[in-house]
Amino acid sequence: MIVLPEFDTVAFRIGPLKANWYGLMYMIGFAIAWLLGRYRASRPTNNWTAQQVDDLITWLVVGLVLGARLGYCLIYEPGYFLAHPADIVAVWKGGMSFHGGAVGVAIVAWRFAKSTGRTTLDVGDFLVPLAPLGLLCGRMGNFINGELWGRVTDVPWGMVFPDRHAGSLPRHPSQLYEGGLEGLTLFLILWFWSSKPRPRGTTTGLFLIGYGFFRAFVEFFRQPDPQLGFIAFGWLTMGQLLCVPMILAGLALFIWGARKGVIPPAATD
Repeated sequence: MIVLPEFDTVAFRIGPLKANWYGLMYMIGFAIAWLLGRYRASRPTNNWTAQQVDDLITWLVVGLVLGARLGYCLIYEPGYFLAHPADIVAVWKGGMSFHGGAVGVAIVAWRFAKSTGRTTLDVGDFLVPLAPLGLLCGRMGNFINGELWGRVTDVPWGMVFPDRHAGSLPRHPSQLYEGGLEGLTLFLILWFWSSKPRPRGTTTGLFLIGYGFFRAFVEFFRQPDPQLGFIAFGWLTMGQLLCVPMILAGLALFIWGARKGVIPPAATD
């Protein structure tokens, strides 16, 4: 087993100000999405401008952070945050929900599509290949924070996390599993798929399928949230339950898009 050192969650300090690794990883994720978006917009077959990418990423930051934080508060610990509403804004302590963030991003995509004369799916198809590396950064932030660790294991790479609630037992480094699958692997799949003109909606559908499947799979190795535990059958977690409609929606969208076969300029790379 590997004993994980207790990382300093503060990346750097400037006088009384400090930057936490968790927040810094989110900033790096947004920067990567912006750079990738700028690159895609620069391709001659695309009809996006650099300014539109800048505007989209700016609003995306707002939608994702608000959606992810509110989603976590409402889904995972509603009782606590109802009693401690001031802690809702304490995002540096961790506690972000991907599914809540996805709702926030979807609202931003819909609003941005209306303002630019595109369809929401055109915006989604452009946007989703930019997301997985940001997810990878977020999972690295979880790892540095020593949170969202996995279940007890006897595999050689099992890690002992410094959090006293982990019980000084070797556990799956589930944050790294998620980063590798939801982050790097999903990025490669989507980037390859979207490198050629594809039917409208299929890239977004593939993202929903891929994330839903990878997340549901890793949940078998991740320790369930202590305030929720297993919600059904002695093995089903909240994360898996929320992935079911994602996968079904992704399959429906991918099949619909493939049958329609509409390839808009905004979906090319």
